[in-house]
Amino acid sequence: MKKLISNLFFGTLVTVLMGSSQVYAQEKTIVVSSTTSTEQSGLFNFILPIFKMKTGIDAKVVAVGTGQALDIGRRGDADVVFVHDKAAEEKFVEDGFSTKRYEVMYNDFVLIGPKTDPAKVGGGKDIQVALQKIAAAQAPFVSRGDKSGTHAAELRYWKGAGIAIAPGTAWYKETGSGMGPALNTASAMNGYILADRGTWISFKNRGDLMILVQGDPKLFNQYGVMLVNPAKFPSVKKAQGQEFIDWLISKNGQEVIASYKIDGEQLFFPNAKK
Repeated sequence: MKKLISNLFFGTLVTVLMGSSQVYAQEKTIVVSSTTSTEQSGLFNFILPIFKMKTGIDAKVVAVGTGQALDIGRRGDADVVFVHDKAAEEKFVEDGFSTKRYEVMYNDFVLIGPKTDPAKVGGGKDIQVALQKIAAAQAPFVSRGDKSGTHAAELRYWKGAGIAIAPGTAWYKETGSGMGPALNTASAMNGYILADRGTWISFKNRGDLMILVQGDPKLFNQYGVMLVNPAKFPSVKKAQGQEFIDWLISKNGQEVIASYKIDGEQLFFPNAKK
């Protein structure tokens, strides 16, 4: 009897363990290194469950600034990189860390500032003129200062405005943080800040801040996605990573991205090339 019970227990244990290993083997997970704007805007929380339902693949997101996201890809610590700095993305491909960049969607940057608008930039359509006015007024300006795609764009606009920010400039504050925390700082300081529209729409702690400058073609904000090169990093999950990319740029993926809205306002506009 004891032997029979022992054999039954052993057989049950083996069955459970085999079932567990089969479930584990069936789990499909990829690491996506991405920007804070795609995460803090709520986009990933919206689209990733739909992607998983369709494919069984669980996409784990590491949300950092674009520069850091690309660095993670350069170390081979991600399967896919999904960011918004076209020049840096093209360099990533040029350097062999990926073999192809795919355009996915766009939105735009907006200049946020206090309703009192001490620099008198409200209603303007030229971001560089607005920055010149902010510098002339020495009005508080909050920069992410984190080598993100938004930070890179901001630096381009200051350069285009012909303004060099000297280290230690009193009215210019670098936070070294993501878009949400930087917006919190701007709200607390009642200062100006460059933000992506998606994160701004989803941001709740607005205080006395509002959009003051928008509509300049230079504020266009393109997002791209790349598979980390499996020839350089054999640990990259090539098939599953490519499946994620293929879904993002597919008709269904593009429709899902377009359907993400907050209070009826669309945050991202799909533009994958067919």
